[in-house]
Amino acid sequence: MDKYDLENKKISFNIFILPLFISVIMALVKMIEIKYGYNFGIYGLFPKDVKSLVGIVLCPFIHGSIHHLFNNLIPLFFLLSAMIHFYDKLAYYIYILIHILGGLLLWFIGREVYHIGASGIVYGLATFMFFSGIFRKNIQLLSFSLLITFLYGSMVWGIFPETVKPGTSWEAHLSGAIVGSILSIIFLKKGPQKKKYDWEDEEENDEDNEKYVYEIVNN
Repeated sequence: MDKYDLENKKISFNIFILPLFISVIMALVKMIEIKYGYNFGIYGLFPKDVKSLVGIVLCPFIHGSIHHLFNNLIPLFFLLSAMIHFYDKLAYYIYILIHILGGLLLWFIGREVYHIGASGIVYGLATFMFFSGIFRKNIQLLSFSLLITFLYGSMVWGIFPETVKPGTSWEAHLSGAIVGSILSIIFLKKGPQKKKYDWEDEEENDEDNEKYVYEIVNN
């Protein structure tokens, strides 16, 4: 079976390993903050500060509150698990690129305050999955794109400063969305493609036969 044959592909526990690992790290960071009174916010990403470049890697694991943590952790777990299921090993490269490039773009365009949280990655994964489904015209991916629209359609308002709550990093949302959209185009030929069904071949054969008959008649 083709590893990208999504119709017959079964859900494996392996798709949850990385999302679970990331979720545990995020939860542990928050637990340590609460138990020992630490504030890891200073290890977040501070735009245009060279010393804060390490925040590109660290900021998605740091959250301001339990509510903030779960708002990011649940969709991140769901979207990353789905991407690993659909894209197999390619998903890990996509995740790393969204994490790093999204953070780097935020470092350039963000307000000069500390940015924390994994929402940029969530936006990157959601836009990558959404546009990949549309561009590839794969039935399973299109179905998942519709599900993303249904569950997270309101996320689009999170990239505009006028429509987010004060203190929310709309720049992180925008950075993730831009990177996810671009990667969906760059990796368009990688991973699952539009599946060709037998009835499509039959239609093409019928069209070829009609063309052949037409040519004979006109000759």
